[in-house]
Amino acid sequence: MNKLEFQQKISASSKPVIIDFWATWCGPCMMTKPILEKLAKEYAEKVEFMPINADDSREVLEQFRVFGIPTVITLRNGKEVGRITGAQNATNYRAMFEALAEGREVKAPLTQFDRMLRLGAGALFIMVGISTSNWLIAGIGSILAFMGIYDRCPI
Repeated sequence: MNKLEFQQKISASSKPVIIDFWATWCGPCMMTKPILEKLAKEYAEKVEFMPINADDSREVLEQFRVFGIPTVITLRNGKEVGRITGAQNATNYRAMFEALAEGREVKAPLTQFDRMLRLGAGALFIMVGISTSNWLIAGIGSILAFMGIYDRCPI
């Protein structure tokens, strides 16, 4: 799909759009594909789902600055309102579809495991940084711990 074909499809849609950038050789893409297709059927009345093969659509990837796949981008009124790069679980994708369908902010919720991982890694970095007097490492640990508490931070 080239840029012109893509723009025509987007402008023809009266619903918000979820774009899935994938490739046949991508293992995580193949794991998430059935989840996204199931959700696309479930939300077909409210959301337009558009899978795009990354190998066949280089121009569209460049337009959206997609550097890794799988990447799922949400569009509302032709403007990007959300993006998730990397394989996610069904809960995160469902949250994305629901938010887009209901007109809310689109983002993947942080799981309890991810939150604890960030807090633990942050605490470890802070302790190592303080014990070695390496304030850069301690600062990185502070940022990691902060991201475990406040996950809306754009860092």
